[in-house]
Parts: sequence; C-alpha cells; structure tokens
Amino acid sequence: MTRWVEETFHPHWRVRLEASRVLHEVKTEHQHLVIFENPTWGTVLMLDGVCQLTTSDEFVYHEMMAHVPLMVLARPRRVLVVGGGDGGVLREVLKHPSVEKATLCEIDRAVIDLSLKHYPEIADGCLDDKRADVVIADGLKYVAETRERFDSIIVDSSEPIGPSAVLHTREFFADCKRALKSGGVLVTQNGLPFLFPEHLRATTEIFASLFVRAAPYLCTQPCYFGGPFALNWASDDDGLLDVAEATLTQRVRKRGIATRYYTPAVHKAAFALPGYVAEAIAGVADGRAGKSAAHARKRRRPKVR
Repeated sequence: MTRWVEETFHPHWRVRLEASRVLHEVKTEHQHLVIFENPTWGTVLMLDGVCQLTTSDEFVYHEMMAHVPLMVLARPRRVLVVGGGDGGVLREVLKHPSVEKATLCEIDRAVIDLSLKHYPEIADGCLDDKRADVVIADGLKYVAETRERFDSIIVDSSEPIGPSAVLHTREFFADCKRALKSGGVLVTQNGLPFLFPEHLRATTEIFASLFVRAAPYLCTQPCYFGGPFALNWASDDDGLLDVAEATLTQRVRKRGIATRYYTPAVHKAAFALPGYVAEAIAGVADGRAGKSAAHARKRRRPKVR
C-alpha cells in the first residue's frame, strides 16, 4: 500500500507527497522527522509536517541564499552560514574563489550526518573543502560570542516556530550585525509572504531598525507550497543593491560559477516585489531606525526597497 506523507504547516489546506520508500523516520518528544523518496521530488526531508528540502529543487533556495549577497561583494573572504546542515548553502558559498573561510554553524551534528547519508549530493563534498569550518553549536550563542567578523552572514534556518524561533529575533539579528564587517551583508529566509505576510513584515521591521538598507527578495521554490518564497537582505552599504547587472555578469564569468537558477538578471529582478508583498512591508522603516544604526541615520534615512 502506498504511503502518503502530509504537509500540515498550513492550517486550512493540506498537501500530500507520495513516499515510495522511507529512508529514515524518527519521532521524539520534540519532533517528527521523515526522509523518503518520491518519483518527482527525489529525496525529501520533512520535519514536523513541513517540507524542508527536496533533492530535485534544492538548488533554487541554496543559490539564491548564497549568490545574491556574495555577488555584490568584490572579494568576499569570510562567510558564516547559520544552520544549513545539509551543506547546500555552504556548497554555493565555496564556489566563490575569493572565500578563504566559510564557517557552518549547525546546532545538531545528526543533521549533517543524516544529510551525508541520505542526500550527499547536496553537500557535494563541500564539508571536506579545506576552507570549510564546521562548528557544532547553538547559532544564537555562537553569533553572540564570536570575535570573528564576516563579509556575509547567511541564516539558513527553518520557520520561526519551535527551536528556530530564536533565529528570527531582534536580539539575534543585532548580534549578526555586530559580527559583520563594515559594509557586510546579512541574508535570512522569510517564508511564504502570501500565506504568512506577518513573518516577512516582522523581519523587515527588525532589519530596517538595525541597518541602512533592508530589502526582501523572492525566488520560486516549487516544494514550498503556497506561492513565491521570500528571503531578506540587510546591509549598511547603501550601494550594494544597485550593483549593475553587467558587473554581476562579469563577476559570474570571472569567478567561473555555474548555476541552474541564479543569473544576474534574476538577481536584479528578485527585488521587484509583487503588490501584495510590497503592501505587507509598506512603511516599516518609517521612523523606526534603531539606536544601533544611529550613525547611519545621520548620513541616510533607512529605507526598504
């Protein structure tokens, strides 16, 4: 008998995926994790009834998480990935030849081990790269205590429920800002704005209070059912969002980076928000610049693009 695994994240509708073969399943007092094979999606990871990744379309999310912040930097050298134990974001980060060190901070070593066992093609050997620094630690604590400074911090967390909720707070993002080099870029995932606009708005408000520029952007992630998927950008360098497409094209070519979703044209277009998304974040920066951005406010008022 065919088993169907149901996604239960959405309160008023359900999506079911065929599990042609279950590879791993565990139920604890804290969570239900299941990894299974599907004829369309390849290998699928679902956690507490929420689709986390599939091997068929993971490249979309991972490319847009990594290359949007790193392509605007002339020579990114140090990058921090918080979460992302599957290795997908790290894989894309290490495609940039100027990166000297990429730190992956994952709270649970089991996440890495399961990923390497059941879908090693996602990491694609990146954990063995001499530039990769794997740290098993609580991301909240690591960012608060680290003395390192990063050109970019990429927060590859799950939704703001349960243990991951702390990675969506002002306290955490303020610590990220402290750990960034001057002009660095912070990026985080922001869910489905059609279904959960409050998630996008809350993060954008925090980013706008801390940084000179906050800018949500979108990608089309097929396995995240419910419309375009949002990510969010923050930086104190007001000009990074205005890097020309021709410059991005030149950098892609010079760095020798091959992608399946990301292109310089997609990069620029991703920041063009549909009306309902723009409405969800309308006015969030008005009069809400945080004290940590006081110096930046003297030069330019925070704004959302």
